[in-house]
Amino acid sequence: MEGNNPKNIAGQPTAESKLSIKEFLDQDEKKDLLRFLTAGSVDDGKSTLIGRLLFDSKKLYEDQLAALERDSKRVGNAGDHIDYALLCDGLKAEREQGITIDVAYRYFSTNKRKFIIADTPGHEQYTRNMITGGSTANLAIILVDARTGVITQTRRHTFLVSLLGIKHIVLAVNKMDLVGYDEAVFSRIKSDFEDFLRSLAAIDSRLTVDDVRCIPLSALEGDNVVEPSANTPWYDGPCLLHFLENVHIGNDHNLTNFRYPVQYVLRPNLDFRGFCGKVASGVVRRGDEIMALPSGKRSRVKRIVTFDGDLDYAFPPQSVTLQLEDEIDISRGEMIVHPDDLPQVGRHFEATLVWMDEEKMDTEKSFYLKQTTNTSRCRIDHIKFKVDVNTLERSATDAFELNEIGRVVITTSKELFFDAYKDNKPTGSFILIDPITNNTSAVGMIIAPVGEHDLHVQDSVPTLNLPALGIAPEHYDAIERAVAELSRQGIAVKLVR
Repeated sequence: MEGNNPKNIAGQPTAESKLSIKEFLDQDEKKDLLRFLTAGSVDDGKSTLIGRLLFDSKKLYEDQLAALERDSKRVGNAGDHIDYALLCDGLKAEREQGITIDVAYRYFSTNKRKFIIADTPGHEQYTRNMITGGSTANLAIILVDARTGVITQTRRHTFLVSLLGIKHIVLAVNKMDLVGYDEAVFSRIKSDFEDFLRSLAAIDSRLTVDDVRCIPLSALEGDNVVEPSANTPWYDGPCLLHFLENVHIGNDHNLTNFRYPVQYVLRPNLDFRGFCGKVASGVVRRGDEIMALPSGKRSRVKRIVTFDGDLDYAFPPQSVTLQLEDEIDISRGEMIVHPDDLPQVGRHFEATLVWMDEEKMDTEKSFYLKQTTNTSRCRIDHIKFKVDVNTLERSATDAFELNEIGRVVITTSKELFFDAYKDNKPTGSFILIDPITNNTSAVGMIIAPVGEHDLHVQDSVPTLNLPALGIAPEHYDAIERAVAELSRQGIAVKLVR
């Protein structure tokens, strides 16, 4: 027998020697997924860090390596070194200027975890690109240049990351090789960053970030990226990849408040009627009592159906189909919840808004608001203030322009079912769509509901006073169904019975 691998009669390796394809795929499928973004000032080395991460973790193919070496000689900016930034900066303008403009996504996996990396641009004019890349991230890597330390752009990116509710931050102090791997430099930068985080939390407790890790590294030389570096014997923490593989993100999902926005009603035959959607938060079990909003009708969960078979329970971010014991009229945009744990239901709320349209905000314009699977007409009642993302100062303004951030009060034409963004990201986030151009005008994060007495513009919802119109009570149910259908189409009508 040759070699160390035992073989069966057919000459093939046995199960003890290596995994079969099916076993490998099953093992790969069970890995959890970490989404993270890189942010930092121009030339802090974001793209270089990602390229080094991919290179040192052996996640590049031979043709990619050959192209990287060829492009490094032709258009690289790293001298005699391989320019790892070229793995992410693929646009012609990016390579010419040596900067990141658009969000670049890269995918790789290790034996422990799968990763999706969003390489976001550092320039202030590309704030909306960073917001887009960070909207689904679990973790943010904020790079600083060891030579310059914490600067205005570092503070801006940290503010944006905390605004998005990202719970884990890695402060990557890059280019340590250019300061001689000096521990005092690293300690000063770490202290400055922690001081800024405390000041951020003092301004608004919603901006608090609990899990912060500071790592000294050199993306170009590979120090503390994949393997611990002998150049930093004073640092006893994990290297970057080890931290990314082991950071705990299981508690990032809200598993307390069950929210199930209905996406589609499945009716394949006479014997089955199910409600398809993605569990936004909380846990639902077979037999649970549920309530449908806005109708308030109750039932119990009969089955939790998936392609792979029925489940006993479901949790975020699983996509399932719920079959109920009773026939209840539920449509897309409505929500299934537990009756003892209801979301906020209303048409007026305060929110943080990030303006993403090149056209200046027009507060007289009506927008489409999309939240979970629900769509409604809305208007911006008034602007409370604008935030300077560089200094965090608040100021009055009449309208937002591209990349500006502030707090507004919004009124919708029909009731929404929502939670505060800090408590529940999926039900606390929304986008505003321009009805004429169909552009995404803004993204928003709900803070809290607002009473009608706090509105600046009178709420003009059409009202039908049925008794005053002389309509007999036996017709009320039919009129209520007609009004409910109008509400689903984004037209709110108030009924007085």
